[in-house]
Amino acid sequence: MSLLNQSANQPGFFITFEGIDGAGKSTHIQAFADEIAKKYPEKRVVLTREPGGTELGEKLRELLLHHPMHLETEALLMFAARREHLATVIEPALHAGHIVISDRFTDASFAYQGGGRGLDLAKLYELEVWVQMRHKNSGGVEQRHILQPDLTFLFDLPSATAEARRSAAREPDKFELLNTDFFENVRQEYLRRAADDSVRFRVIDAQHSKESIWKKLQEIALTI
Repeated sequence: MSLLNQSANQPGFFITFEGIDGAGKSTHIQAFADEIAKKYPEKRVVLTREPGGTELGEKLRELLLHHPMHLETEALLMFAARREHLATVIEPALHAGHIVISDRFTDASFAYQGGGRGLDLAKLYELEVWVQMRHKNSGGVEQRHILQPDLTFLFDLPSATAEARRSAAREPDKFELLNTDFFENVRQEYLRRAADDSVRFRVIDAQHSKESIWKKLQEIALTI
């Protein structure tokens, strides 16, 4: 039985790519989406990103990545963009039975605003519950769950290695300008999240070659 048939987001399936800047997730996400589209030609694959993914979200992305602001303002705007993203892109696609693949989701807020910036994780949990708690009635019994991806790829890379990769890439945003200690804290929070939800996460050793990583992703795609 495929993972898709066991989805918590039936009739759709939700996949996210996570990792610190420079870990290489964006290198593979389009190719992975193409691979899934070939496997399920009868389904639509929706490729999106956070912050962003909607007209409003893209405007907020510009503010979040390039303008200084209070830490709590940053976290609130991230979840505001996520609420719009869920309402207008992610949940409609899942309800229609599509496969959604997003470059980042809530794990990134815990990693960057929590692990990296030092925001109290309890505040992020409150926002997660507020924005992602869903209710449904089954046989007269109300059930609640927090909407999460069915599968999350975490591209794990030591912060010093990621910094070397970032320096050779595009013009940096305000996060990419931060130091190695910041990104190591982000990385450790990602790894904590992965350890707490080992069923959902697949940790990818991003120190391996692109070819090796792609082979691993293809192997996992066969199980979906």
